[in-house]
Amino acid sequence: MICPYCRFPDSKVIDSRPKDDRIKRRRECIKCGARFTTYEIIEKPMLMVEKRSGSYEPFDRNKLIQGIFNAIKKRPVSIDDVEKIADYIENHYANELKNVAPSREIGALVMEQLRSIDSIAYIRFASVYEDFTDIKSFVAIISDLETE
Repeated sequence: MICPYCRFPDSKVIDSRPKDDRIKRRRECIKCGARFTTYEIIEKPMLMVEKRSGSYEPFDRNKLIQGIFNAIKKRPVSIDDVEKIADYIENHYANELKNVAPSREIGALVMEQLRSIDSIAYIRFASVYEDFTDIKSFVAIISDLETE
């Protein structure tokens, strides 16, 4: 790491600790002895979402969270649970090193997570995701939940 004071190209790490979703490192320049702080974050690949229409758009975490919030209105689901679902989706594709994710697949992963958290939120999300057009669709998904 280049020293911001004397521009020497090397330094040593004095202290390292996690802070939020990054690592905070306290460094000392080997040449001038100056101390400075750096932050290290994991660079995730740009994820593109393939829409049902065949078009592509960049993955938008806030859009995903908003969709989940619509499903959990007035339900006992915490904001932390929603954040964990969004983290799960992002990490799932980052771990597989995928750059493109079909929207159907993302929706299925969200439904899988919601199913284990709250069945009503799961049904609400599924009704939009699956684009239910009749009562039979609702009955089918509810009966699937009851058989488990």
